[in-house]
Amino acid sequence: AEPAESDMPAGGSSLFSGFRVLGLYSNHVPHALRYHLKHRESYVVTAVGRSFHTFNVNRLGIVAVSNSLPDEITCLAADRMLVFAATGRLISAFARNKEVVMHYNGHEQEVRLLLPLGDQLISADSGGDVIVWDVQSGEVYLRLHFDPSTFDVLAMMHPSTYLNKVLLGSSQGALQLWNIKTSKLLFTFAGWSAGVTVLQQSPAVDVVGVGTATGRIIIHNIRLDETLMSFTQDWGPITSLSFRTDGPPIVASGSPQGHIAFWDLERHQLVTQHRHAHRTSIAGATFLQGEPILVTNGADNAIKVWIFDQEGGGARLLRIRQGHSAPPTTIHHHGNDGKNILSAGQDGTLQSFSTVHERFNKNLGSVNKKKEKKKKKGLTYEELRLPAITAFSSSVTRQSDWDGIVACHRDRLATTTWNYQRCTMGAHHLQPPGSRRGAIATVIAVDITSCGNFVVIGSSCGRVDVYNLQSGLHRGCYGDDEKAHNGVVRGIATDTLNQLTLTTGSDWLLKFWRFKSKKLEEEMKLNAAPASMKLHRESGMLALALDDFTLVVVDIETRRVVRKFAGHHGNINDMTFSPDGRWLVTVAMDCTIRVWDLPSGSLVDCFLVATAPVSVSLSPTGDFLATTHVDSLGLYLWTNKSLCGPVGLRPLPADYQPVVETLPGVTVEETEQEVNSEEEEEEDVYQSAEQLGAELVTLSLLPESRWKSLLHLDEIKKRNKPVAAPAAPAAAPFFLPTVPGLTPRFATQTQTEHETQVTYAWDPLTSGPEYVLVQTEDPLRLLKDCGPAALSVELNSLAPEGGGARELLLVFIQMIDSMLASGRDFDLAHAYLALFLKVSQSEHTRQLCHLLLWKSLHDFLHDRLKT
Repeated sequence: AEPAESDMPAGGSSLFSGFRVLGLYSNHVPHALRYHLKHRESYVVTAVGRSFHTFNVNRLGIVAVSNSLPDEITCLAADRMLVFAATGRLISAFARNKEVVMHYNGHEQEVRLLLPLGDQLISADSGGDVIVWDVQSGEVYLRLHFDPSTFDVLAMMHPSTYLNKVLLGSSQGALQLWNIKTSKLLFTFAGWSAGVTVLQQSPAVDVVGVGTATGRIIIHNIRLDETLMSFTQDWGPITSLSFRTDGPPIVASGSPQGHIAFWDLERHQLVTQHRHAHRTSIAGATFLQGEPILVTNGADNAIKVWIFDQEGGGARLLRIRQGHSAPPTTIHHHGNDGKNILSAGQDGTLQSFSTVHERFNKNLGSVNKKKEKKKKKGLTYEELRLPAITAFSSSVTRQSDWDGIVACHRDRLATTTWNYQRCTMGAHHLQPPGSRRGAIATVIAVDITSCGNFVVIGSSCGRVDVYNLQSGLHRGCYGDDEKAHNGVVRGIATDTLNQLTLTTGSDWLLKFWRFKSKKLEEEMKLNAAPASMKLHRESGMLALALDDFTLVVVDIETRRVVRKFAGHHGNINDMTFSPDGRWLVTVAMDCTIRVWDLPSGSLVDCFLVATAPVSVSLSPTGDFLATTHVDSLGLYLWTNKSLCGPVGLRPLPADYQPVVETLPGVTVEETEQEVNSEEEEEEDVYQSAEQLGAELVTLSLLPESRWKSLLHLDEIKKRNKPVAAPAAPAAAPFFLPTVPGLTPRFATQTQTEHETQVTYAWDPLTSGPEYVLVQTEDPLRLLKDCGPAALSVELNSLAPEGGGARELLLVFIQMIDSMLASGRDFDLAHAYLALFLKVSQSEHTRQLCHLLLWKSLHDFLHDRLKT
């Protein structure tokens, strides 16, 4: 019987929901810098696919993520209020670094340049159109058209102090200065027979920096049309220019090779250079205003902050946020807490990403050959890099004693070791003894034992070798004639107690070996060649993915096949077990992620993703599922819904059609503060209500010393009794009247006139005094301004013995009653009432207080009975 429609998943995944993506920071689009006057902090905005991220420069923490746009972002620009992003022909303006507030649609070709200028925005596209927009209304203020064959606009800037002027640079080498208000061409610069790639304003007025496609840097005075100096870099076109504004006359230039050069404008020479500052082309390089700090980004998915505090004017790397510059191929959770994910990418790096916060990310470095060979052979940077990591295994058992990570590389027989705690490549290159240099065999599979002392490595020639991780020595191999399989070894696993070693190969065999004696115990014939293998050590379940797109689960205790699963329509790329061994999660080239329930032997969850998943890993705590995908640089996290509440799982039918699940995006860390524009931030200040609810109690927020010491005034006065008589102060040249209270304030004329707040009048009918209260100000606020001593004096003067009247006592009791009834200033009401009971010793006063207490108790019980 098929499940009822109500039991079927409504859409997407029943077990997992998208949470966030890790490791996405930048792409080839140049960054934009913003300075927040109120925060006094600089922010860098970088494009990542269809959205942009905002980081604070001080910590490089992400503070805002924009909403997604319909297409990839091609250029960015920002001013004090808005961030502008172009996607194809459309330009969007973002407020609060997140929300789209305006669209500018009018270009017929792809927009590639943006320049905010006051209340206007200037944009240029690849078709030769330059449009000036009104930022507020979104209307076209001016439209200019250039013939791309004669003047193809590639650079644009606003010269400082040049009102309504824009300088345009072309791929033909000429420059034009335009007045955008009058729509007039003011001057044409002949150029330098090379295409202009960058225009940048220098700290000096009338002087601009021009970067060309031939690698020349020209410092030109546009008022006199005179070239002051020029430099040439040998790394190709100039991709970015930036001038220091904190004193030293330095200009930085970027190159397509990832190098940065720093030029001295006074001595007309190269000061220093940073080779391989980025693995790819320098997309943007900008000095912070008035600071010796340079911010760079590139297509290698990295943001770097450099500080100039070295001798000779050199810079050092201060902060960095970087992910993989090429798609990751293999991921595994490292440790038992599930907070760190090891990732190996096609860029040859091994990195660790934290699911808690980006500041815990680690870069274990790129795969390089031994350092001794660098000086002897003089190899280049690219020749020193080893091929990308294809598979790796990690263990935390002995990682504090020696290397705990072993990695295999593409087309190499030797494996490398890595140290997680030192974030470096280890000392050992594990290679079978007797192997010749340049051997055809390569390492395919690797597994570290549960004790962390040994590693088992399988190669394409059928060898399976054992090495000691501490010493790096070879400890034997499996099989006769040093061959465990007659073909490629596809998978290796060891059990928890180091009793068994499991190997599988392209010869369709699964073999069981004794770990210590290296003897073969049993072998099992499979229905197809295995592609990969995964062992859940705690339960003893071994999962094998076969080349016919099926899955086989073997119990290593009974050595029998216990489950068979079929349903994938493409190669199974990776698989992982849940911590309890109940679920098996598989990913395949058919763009599906499937969850198989081992006890019931059925498929319980299945969903599609936009791009095929390459690797998968479920955390040891079971809270997050991590996946990597084809042509994607990020690690995508999915939340396990079963840990948050009950999830009804039903076996899915054979003809179940999975639904596409959207890949998760980047989220802002809770510890980071979101940056908004200055005017919007002032408008959004939250004003708390004076009273959140009538049934709640509100405190006065006064310091405790203002009301806690009221009952101990006698002890305080006795302790602070002066030893000597006070001396008369020196005669002041003039005298200014002040208002009594804790806060020193000069008295104004209105305050002195309305000093009396309580008056008495004689009533002829009763032949007695009538109390008349003249409230020029709030009496409670006046009591709050009084100190403990002044407050005691005021309460003593209310009683008849102190010069007051019984009516004053009754009014004070009524004020306390209203404070308790309203729930406001609850702490002050109790403190004032306690002091009042202490200083008022008359029988009439005590009776009034008793009546007030009984009334309050009666009102409280009455309210409770009603509820």
